[in-house]
Amino acid sequence: MNSFFKILSISTLALFLREKSSAQATLTQTIPGSKVSFNLALVPSGTFTMGSADGTTNEQPQRQVKLDSFWMGTTEVGYGEFIIFYQKQYDTDSTAHPAQTYSADAISRPTPQYIDYTYGMGKSGFPAVSMTQQAALRYCQWLYEKTGNFYRLPTEAEWEYACSFQFGSSTAGSWQLGGGELADYAWFYDNSFEKYHEVAQKKPNALGLYDLLGNVAEWTLDFYDENYLQNLQGDPAVNPWVEPTKRHSRTVKGGSYDSNASDCRCPARRKSEPKWQARDPQIPKSRWWNPDSPFVGFRLVRPLKPMTRAEVEAFFAKAIKD
Repeated sequence: MNSFFKILSISTLALFLREKSSAQATLTQTIPGSKVSFNLALVPSGTFTMGSADGTTNEQPQRQVKLDSFWMGTTEVGYGEFIIFYQKQYDTDSTAHPAQTYSADAISRPTPQYIDYTYGMGKSGFPAVSMTQQAALRYCQWLYEKTGNFYRLPTEAEWEYACSFQFGSSTAGSWQLGGGELADYAWFYDNSFEKYHEVAQKKPNALGLYDLLGNVAEWTLDFYDENYLQNLQGDPAVNPWVEPTKRHSRTVKGGSYDSNASDCRCPARRKSEPKWQARDPQIPKSRWWNPDSPFVGFRLVRPLKPMTRAEVEAFFAKAIKD
């Protein structure tokens, strides 16, 4: 039986309890000019043991990693949120950004899909799927201009850390699941009927985060490194991010509706592949869509530390590689 929980330090647990008492545990973000909103949960700062004790083929030997606090979307980004960015008729010039310079007409938006990339599995209330990592990051960039708050994808370390609070316990220690218990928290091959489902239909983890495992896998910010943990600098490694140098590949986490239970683990990782665009007829291939990955979506992170516009622009210039 595999372990999903990493051992968290006593100081991390104490800081988590302090942060819960001194700040909101959740917050709600409304997209200006719409009635659409989404929720975020506070993930406390701390040091955790990242990776897998058994070092299986798609996981890594363990390593200590230290992270700052951040807010994380309680669910994957939904179709109802993404479509405001995707289709201009749902957007307006309304913005909460202090600069007040946003114009819906000036935004570069995803190109139309030549077929329904959800393959009939669901839209309203369901996760947005089949976008490239670049499209997910451009959504984050658009959301910054709309809200004035900096959003991005979680790093691989942030994603796994948030997942380490999984399955009903926020105390330090180990937590193990059998296949029957996993079904309480995740849609995977054994119970999904080979399709993704509406968000937040299963139990959340101890931080109030839904669907981290199963349903749809999730993009992270990191360039895929086969020897990721071994190559990290520092002991512990602090807020690690493997910056991209080219378009492919990126690390995807969490497993999906068509994953085996053994792949729905916090340490499990997957490499994005160019073949996810196999049915894209465009030459060159779209920077927006992966028609062959309806099993991949994304989740947002919002750092606690404020960033200037110059810092935000510099971040996206590093993170997005055509």
